[in-house]
Amino acid sequence: MQPKYKRVLLKLSGESLAGDGSSGINFDVLQEICEPIRACVDMGVEMGIVVGGGNFWRGRSSGQMDRTRADHMGMLATVINALGVAEILEQMGVICRVQTAMAMPQIAELYVRNKAVRHLEKGRVTIFGCGTGNPFFSTDTAAALRAAEIGADIILKATMVDGVYDSDPKKNPSAAKYETLSFQEVLSQNLQVMDSTAASLCKDNQIPLLVFSIEQPGNITKAVCGEKIGTLVK
Repeated sequence: MQPKYKRVLLKLSGESLAGDGSSGINFDVLQEICEPIRACVDMGVEMGIVVGGGNFWRGRSSGQMDRTRADHMGMLATVINALGVAEILEQMGVICRVQTAMAMPQIAELYVRNKAVRHLEKGRVTIFGCGTGNPFFSTDTAAALRAAEIGADIILKATMVDGVYDSDPKKNPSAAKYETLSFQEVLSQNLQVMDSTAASLCKDNQIPLLVFSIEQPGNITKAVCGEKIGTLVK
């Protein structure tokens, strides 16, 4: 297999790390997800990763809590996931660096754009935790921001569905799947691909987005090699 992209930003949902469980990390599932990441690195692909935190905490669904504090808790959840991904990749012999948008020097490097790019150039998988480091922004927005900063060729969004549909396929059996979309269509039709801030960032910086299912982890390799899977937004 030959990679189509040199540098990618992989967005992993927190829920995907829980497997069949409702929360936490299923390390057997995480190993299955990390195997194709290792394969991509072996092909010479530079991999940046943003991980969500929904398997532990979601700030926006925290009820009566102060939203800023709830989002700070969510950022910490993403760090747990980032460290888990790094651990499994390192067990596979992949050199990793975890960078966080908030300072926690005993645990990870502070995110510095030039250092992140240098890690990628040296073949190190660079995992970005804490989202953007600011409340009120999703990890999708963090993925779009980091992709723009590191000059990623594409964002690969690995989700629990196999693409973008005109309605929720879990609720509507006749929902139609899109093969390609524009970011303008995503915004104007309010399609639930990513939040509007993230979609606007991708649109303004001309970063394509491929949405595909992580339930078959091998899709990561297929996506990197340009195989026709999921929905391409550009």
